[in-house]
Amino acid sequence: MKVFVTGATGYIGGSVAERLINSGYEVLGLVRSEEKAHILKGRGIEPVLGSLDDPEVLTRAARAADAVIHAANADHPASVLTLIAALEHTGKLLIHTSGSSIVADSADGEYASSVLFSEDIFFEPVPFRRPRVEINRLVRLASIDKGIRTVVICPSMIYGAGRGMQSDSDQLPKLIAVSRQLGAGVYFGKGLNRYSNVHIDDLVELYLLAMDKAPGGSFFFAENGDASFKEIAGMISHSLGFKGITVGVSVEDVVRQYGDAGRYGVAANSRVRAANARRLGWTPKAPSLAEYFESCQVRSRVSA
Repeated sequence: MKVFVTGATGYIGGSVAERLINSGYEVLGLVRSEEKAHILKGRGIEPVLGSLDDPEVLTRAARAADAVIHAANADHPASVLTLIAALEHTGKLLIHTSGSSIVADSADGEYASSVLFSEDIFFEPVPFRRPRVEINRLVRLASIDKGIRTVVICPSMIYGAGRGMQSDSDQLPKLIAVSRQLGAGVYFGKGLNRYSNVHIDDLVELYLLAMDKAPGGSFFFAENGDASFKEIAGMISHSLGFKGITVGVSVEDVVRQYGDAGRYGVAANSRVRAANARRLGWTPKAPSLAEYFESCQVRSRVSA
């Protein structure tokens, strides 16, 4: 089976592509440079030179594959529309990668929400995330009116070393870097806001399970627990040898540096439960976030 993966040089897409290769799949990987194409080829992935803004490249690769995993950008509608058009009436699989900040609130670190969103609970997204929710809706509807087996996978905050070319996720490495600079674990506002999380290895297993079993139109959160950012700051502090010392940073500082993406990425509540994934048979087995930070491997990695 041949699978076309966008984001094959990235954290999620690269980890999924590596797992697919190790499982005997033939993998095509979208890549923007000759240098990275050479690296992908060395990993057993057939490089497809181009970007998400090259509809002809995406169309050819999607049609040449038996399935497509879109893991390059959750907020790029043109590429999603191109992939849907390329696969229309083929019955092929399209997995689109979203992110759990679609259910983020405006807590600004001031409180912990008691609301847990499973896949079938209605939510009203903050304005910043409405375009992403609309992309998810278009992908799922394509299973009804476009003849494609579409799936949306919506990871929460991801941790663990990536298995492909990119080893670092987004949120936690940035928190670790800032904490190292300040000599203390960092949280935002009061740090009471809670975010669900998932290990990269468990997330990758959900992609493979969805490939085998998910019906068209499926939507899956991916999580294995949650923690407040103040708790995460303590974990980071201990792992860096700062003896649990933590410090709060104003949300305004985050917004100045990262805009609304930062606000809803580290100062909001985003608590989800992967009910559909578990019903499908997904069982997270990787270390929890606390266990991950307690491990000797992580201590050596984040102290480097």
